[in-house]
Amino acid sequence: MKRQWNEINAGHARTRTPEEASRGALQHLLGLQQPAGDWEGEMVWCTMILAQAVIVRAVVARPYNDAEKARIVLHFENSQLDDGSWGMHPESPGYVFFTALGYVALRLLGVPAGSPMLVMARRWLHTHPDGVKGIPTWGKFWLAMLDLYDYEGLNAIPPELFLLPEWLPIHPRRYYCHTRQIYLGMAFLCGMRFRAKLPDTLRDELRKELYTEPYETVDFAVLRDTLAASDVYVRISPVLRLIYKLLAAYEHRHGAALRSKALELCFDRILYEQRVTHYQGISPVSGLLNCLAIFAREPEHPDLQPSLEGVEAWRWEDEAEGIRYAGARSNTWDTAFAVQALIEGPVAVEGTAEALDRAHEFLKNAQIAEELPDLPDYDTAWRDPALGGWCFSDGRHRWPVSDCTAEALSALLALYELPTHSVANPLEPERLRQAVSFILSRQNTDGGFGTYERRRGGKLLEWVNPSEMFGQCMTELSYIECTGSALAALAHYRKHHPDFPRGEIERSVRKSVAFLRRHQLSDGSYPGFWGINYTYATYHATRGLRAAGVPAADPALQAAARWLVRKQRPDGGWGEHYSSCLEGRYIEHAKSQVVMTSWALLALLDILPPASEPIRRGFQWLMNRQIEDGSWPRQTVNGVFFGSAMLDYRLYHTYFPTWAMARYARLMAQP
Repeated sequence: MKRQWNEINAGHARTRTPEEASRGALQHLLGLQQPAGDWEGEMVWCTMILAQAVIVRAVVARPYNDAEKARIVLHFENSQLDDGSWGMHPESPGYVFFTALGYVALRLLGVPAGSPMLVMARRWLHTHPDGVKGIPTWGKFWLAMLDLYDYEGLNAIPPELFLLPEWLPIHPRRYYCHTRQIYLGMAFLCGMRFRAKLPDTLRDELRKELYTEPYETVDFAVLRDTLAASDVYVRISPVLRLIYKLLAAYEHRHGAALRSKALELCFDRILYEQRVTHYQGISPVSGLLNCLAIFAREPEHPDLQPSLEGVEAWRWEDEAEGIRYAGARSNTWDTAFAVQALIEGPVAVEGTAEALDRAHEFLKNAQIAEELPDLPDYDTAWRDPALGGWCFSDGRHRWPVSDCTAEALSALLALYELPTHSVANPLEPERLRQAVSFILSRQNTDGGFGTYERRRGGKLLEWVNPSEMFGQCMTELSYIECTGSALAALAHYRKHHPDFPRGEIERSVRKSVAFLRRHQLSDGSYPGFWGINYTYATYHATRGLRAAGVPAADPALQAAARWLVRKQRPDGGWGEHYSSCLEGRYIEHAKSQVVMTSWALLALLDILPPASEPIRRGFQWLMNRQIEDGSWPRQTVNGVFFGSAMLDYRLYHTYFPTWAMARYARLMAQP
């Protein structure tokens, strides 16, 4: 495997005190602040978006320049596995989907079929059971648009689905917003039967290279449900299989007038999404599909060029790893945690005050201060109000999130109550109330919190999950982590500000606490969704409950502490393997992990005395792993979405141990 995790140079010849370790960590964190006042680390996923970006740029005849092509090829080289494939995430085995799309993208970049990289990839595809013929539906779709797979082999995604009555439980407006936006673009392009015009020689060459038999002899119609076992996380359910049969029958008999009406509606929603998000889209995945949709509708459409430029907002680039695209930009998320870590220190290191002022300005400017424009009307475009929220990123795409808003609000409130620092222009009380209102608007009826929206659909939708590679992606859920973050922010706000007139904050806090109590597992842990996994969720639940005033002696918190202590490894650290997300049970990593250890210690510091043995051992391990410059080594993946897609949040190994170390040093310094 060509990628290597940086775990060298960890440890010290001498033992630092907690205060020394904290000071070094805080100084290192300060050095990572960006000119705009924010912190941001890359959120590493896979090569899918990069491959799709290359394909889109080739299709719309806006190719990368030679220097960019070289740096893109570099990234594919760095991320290719030893067997020639590309995987779902930095530690996964190969997938047909990612390998096939990467192969096509590299050929579009001009990489010859005889290059060692492509020879290896082709060999892997050809020896893999089913090969490209078993590529998941999303892959069938991308290849069909390039005339490398027949649309007859693709389960139908008719745009008429968006014309269904909105009260139906399967209407796309009820889908999780990322899924909704992706299928909006896919439905439009499938409804048009869009096929790109590749040079005939390249198209024919790719057909020969991707398949082990002549392309003309492949019976694509029988391959609709053929899926490579390596790529499947959620199998096609009997309900979905029946729906596919009905949609296939409809696709052969649909009327032209209804199809035209459906395409028009989808295109209007696509243009709204592009314009309201400053042409970035909710993600680069849907943004790229929208670029293709606009091009398919009108190659010279005035919204195409700004949409292509909007995709570049997701680009990440450096000398070591080349050009790639992040699935999300994490400016607000990283900045909120960095600020809370800096505030926690027992003694502010030099430069902290200036850094906090700059971070404050960034967070202040990143809040959504105006409601979504009526183009036509955000409600008819299936959007919820955004006023007062913060996005995961810098806010330009205007898709705010509950826990991003909560963490930004917690950071600001902690900064405002800091006795050693005075902010010149704090956020106005009305802006703070708007943030609280936004958080409250994302609470579900069960007391838990969704992310971008409240839950709109029921569990039935998961039975018709067509993605195959991802789980729990059809509708918003109530998440332990979002609930913990929201609860902490709401409880923090009500310490210094009055409740809303009808007691909304108090009621929300009570429901959130009850939700967390109900969802604690019998062993004391909590199941995660956005991080790995039980450790991450238990940290957030513990933090939220303590912030809400639940005493440390409460049985739920004591049970969480006992679970964490049981999971402490002999060396004093904690480590959870990403496969716990896949299998739905705690699986210990072979090595202790800086990030999981930090989460566990932050949780335990809320429950146990700081001098207790598990905490002392945990911080001893953490200090022993600290590098001379105050940082910690980057280890394994630490985030996840939709059950199977693991992520490496590259700043998690910086601000979480810094935060934990700072709190420990402060508590140990107290008489």
